[in-house]
Amino acid sequence: MSVTSHDADGPPQVRPFAAVLQELARGAVHTEASEKLHALVDAVTEHAAKGTLTLVMEVAPIAKGDTSALTVSAKVTTKQPTAAQASAFFVDATGNLSRRDPRQTELPMPVHDTTRKAQ
Repeated sequence: MSVTSHDADGPPQVRPFAAVLQELARGAVHTEASEKLHALVDAVTEHAAKGTLTLVMEVAPIAKGDTSALTVSAKVTTKQPTAAQASAFFVDATGNLSRRDPRQTELPMPVHDTTRKAQ
């Protein structure tokens, strides 16, 4: 069985990719891709950052040297944006990260005497 049919008067007629995708693994790949796309759109909307959906299809002969029957497999993956966890740090004179700004002098913290009673 050929995936294209040749008309003597024109170019080969190519079967739509979407039709093949909908039949692949009895529709499971199409369903998975649809669900992952929906989740990706939600994540992109939530984080206002880009993401990707990748469909990789592998086509191989069922028997070595015989291309009259082929196996087609597919894998759908996504890379969704996530919220970045960040903190501000300063670089000290030795190149280490510190939460304290080395250029800022520290103010003395007053010590409160908690042993005295209020009058």
